Amino acid sequence: MWFGQFDNLGWLGVAALACVPALALAVDALWGEPPAPLHPVVWMGCGLGWCGERLAPLSPRAQDFKSFWLGALMWCALAAIVLIVALGLERLALQLPAPLAALVLVLLLKPLLAWRMLKGEVLAVEVALSQSLPAGRERLARLVSRDVERLDAAQVRESAIESLAENLSDSVVAPIFWFVLLGLPGAALYRFANTADAMWGYPGMRDGRYWQWAGKWAARVDDVLSWLPARLTALLLAQVARGLPLRTLAHEARKTPSPNSGWPMAAMALALGVRLAKPNVYVLHPRGRQAGPLDTRRAASLGSQAVLLLVPVAALALAAVLSCRAVG
Repeated sequence: MWFGQFDNLGWLGVAALACVPALALAVDALWGEPPAPLHPVVWMGCGLGWCGERLAPLSPRAQDFKSFWLGALMWCALAAIVLIVALGLERLALQLPAPLAALVLVLLLKPLLAWRMLKGEVLAVEVALSQSLPAGRERLARLVSRDVERLDAAQVRESAIESLAENLSDSVVAPIFWFVLLGLPGAALYRFANTADAMWGYPGMRDGRYWQWAGKWAARVDDVLSWLPARLTALLLAQVARGLPLRTLAHEARKTPSPNSGWPMAAMALALGVRLAKPNVYVLHPRGRQAGPLDTRRAASLGSQAVLLLVPVAALALAAVLSCRAVG
């Protein structure tokens, strides 16, 4: 479907373009995130924020279908803008010779994924927690939407590890997965959908507005687009952990309200041998030990190994897609 501009894509071009995800991850490891004014995900967040202020009502409403359809319409309009811009940029890049096109695509894909920042933020929670519980809570609040004020030290650590596992899927595996299938528009659409879910997809009140109906479309679309990447992330973690019991993994993954986040989180809990929980919601691997300070670093290490394993998998899959196009 994508790279359709190449009528005769040679093997050199296939090899160059298949390296795009790996090079984007390398750029991420070396330089991290671009400045906020140049960051496309920041732009998406600004658009979603502006629309959200005009979308969600200030008080709860029963079966508010008007807010639901208005939310769906706004989501589709913003998604169309994202797709048009991404498609235009991709087509411009693909007018260049394949090696140069690959370089441009690396720079366009990089802002749509983030592993260095995620790992750094999670490890910073552990550092803050070593200073004081309030400092750990304050740092964790930058990562999660849950109320952190009543969490003890172990719960702060568990929440950080859960966030690392869940966002390994959302911020790395899923963008690359959709890039392989649909090119830059696929990766951009996923990041938009995931950002929309993070800003709109709440089951009740958030920041003084009621999102139960206004954000339902955004939440369901993100569930659909994240379904396969979440399970792929769990398999990557299982592989770097040298094998996990898949039946147990599936059983634990189904404990969370989300149809997707439980998979990478359950895989991480089993790989570390620790208990991960959200108070009064779920407990993953309840027979595991309590997570300790070293487990946060172990979780970051396992995540990094999963990212490294993803590199050849993505390259081979992308080469196969491009080769089919070249033969066609």
